[in-house]
Amino acid sequence: MPVTEYHLAWWRHWLARPVLRVVLRAVFRSLAPVTITGRENVPHGHPYILAINHVSLFDPPFVGVFWPEQVEAMGAAEVWSRPGQNILARLWGGIPVHRGEYDRAMFETVLAILRTGYPLLIAPEGERSHAPGLQVAKPGIAYLAEQSGLPVIPAGIVGTTDDFWKRAKKGERPPLEMRIGKPFLLPPVEGRGEARRESRQHNADLVMRVIAGLLPENYRGAYLDTVLFPGSEVH
Repeated sequence: MPVTEYHLAWWRHWLARPVLRVVLRAVFRSLAPVTITGRENVPHGHPYILAINHVSLFDPPFVGVFWPEQVEAMGAAEVWSRPGQNILARLWGGIPVHRGEYDRAMFETVLAILRTGYPLLIAPEGERSHAPGLQVAKPGIAYLAEQSGLPVIPAGIVGTTDDFWKRAKKGERPPLEMRIGKPFLLPPVEGRGEARRESRQHNADLVMRVIAGLLPENYRGAYLDTVLFPGSEVH
């Protein structure tokens, strides 16, 4: 039976997440100078799909605690069983994703989150790149945008490299930055079969091209030659 409504555990919404946001913000700011631009692009109180580049395990907590409002998040299922990481994942909550598998129940839950009015954080690459360069997107984000009809908000994350913690512990204070772009709607998905799959991949690539436009050149990776800069028409 399809999931039509998503109920967020009250203790996460009212207790755990606000505390985590305050504590982790303080931790990040003690380790690095933090810059957030584009806050005015966030439509507070409305559902949308927040799409980010994903370099390391530091990206989701950084975005989660500095984003202007609370967001639900998708994450690799193994995070819920890794020592240390699992504590944060369980306190914050979220949707475990089994990479490489089609999980109908997971997609129904995610769509229920969006239909209930919560914004959703997703990394279209589907996994960490472990290096600044963007990887080719998976089509999942295009499917979610297609089924929900909601806008995508792109955010480019800079500085959350694998060596961030090592450098921060040495007192280097490596800068962290989140650049929030303007919301946009993806074009309709067309065709059937293979043509429809290609249309979804085209839309997923559009999201990454917009994210690439928010990032420094050395972060653009697979989208270096097809980048869409802020103000470009998405089609």
